[in-house]
Amino acid sequence: MSDQREVAVVRWPGRTPSAGAGPAELLAAYHLTTQAEKGEAVAGVEDLPDRYRVEIADPRTAFADDVVLLALSGDSAVGCLVVTAPADGRSEVKRLWTDPEFRGSGIASSLVGAVRLSVWKWRAGAIALYERLGFTVTESWDERDDLVCMERAL
Repeated sequence: MSDQREVAVVRWPGRTPSAGAGPAELLAAYHLTTQAEKGEAVAGVEDLPDRYRVEIADPRTAFADDVVLLALSGDSAVGCLVVTAPADGRSEVKRLWTDPEFRGSGIASSLVGAVRLSVWKWRAGAIALYERLGFTVTESWDERDDLVCMERAL
């Protein structure tokens, strides 16, 4: 018996009412994990910085100008990707998250396209994934310390 789960990638919000709350739960897990990795762990979503709580509370408005892709297993969102609206002719990956239970099944590969991204330098697994997908480290466009900027040639 195979443990493979069928996963579909869809643009959110879409025309169908599937995906429940959309990316909200995935974004909450992403931001809570990131805060802990920064050494600034918080007890719950209500303790996150305002800019992150807004994304979780109302992702439709927070990402109104961006592209949000969801990986769905049935009606459950198991992965998400947020790509910013183009600036200077390029888009940027702002959020890429896969439910830990679904990691290793190609979901991130299915979500990622030819875009640039930034990733915290301590996320070695994510950096290795991006390198396998053809991304290379490039000159930073972000002034924050500890970010690695990467892009993939078209």
